[in-house]
Amino acid sequence: MPARTIAELSPSESGIVTRIGGERAFRRRLMELGLVPGTPVVLCQVAPLGDPLELEVRGCRLSIRRRDASAVSLSA
Repeated sequence: MPARTIAELSPSESGIVTRIGGERAFRRRLMELGLVPGTPVVLCQVAPLGDPLELEVRGCRLSIRRRDASAVSLSA
């Protein structure tokens, strides 16, 4: 089964972070927000126009752009 990204989730679906792609500064920023490999992530909701996405990570909610969410790979 191919890896999914956060951008491919539907509201209330979840996954576990396996890999964060992109440039080094971008990866570091997401890791500072708590998106590190092995962390469970739940997509809470999507803005009316499809961007940004609201995630629940480690008991906190954060919003990221769909483009950024497509760089974060998940496992089931």
